[in-house]
Amino acid sequence: MTLMEGIDLSSCCQSCGACCGYSQNWPRFSIESDEELALIPETLVNERQSGMRCEGDRCSALQGEIGKATACGIYAVRPEVCRTCMPGDAECAMARRKFGLPTIETA
Repeated sequence: MTLMEGIDLSSCCQSCGACCGYSQNWPRFSIESDEELALIPETLVNERQSGMRCEGDRCSALQGEIGKATACGIYAVRPEVCRTCMPGDAECAMARRKFGLPTIETA
């Protein structure tokens, strides 16, 4: 468990969600198998079948309000790009800046 001033970084995403609202091109598919992709509800896949469907820049699977309280509606079967984005990494910092949220400092 990574801690920052007593805060569990793994829980930061539930109060953020910025990465899921950063760009309609970001929640893309890359190394998922056909079996893994088949688990994602078809209504949440974009027309090109290349990533998640978005409403503007926001992933359709994102629930809640960015910067307040969020959750992924398909967390257990989310794409690999979503699994590899970590609190405090470069992608996280970029997305948080877009929404005016402070960066997460990791030790």
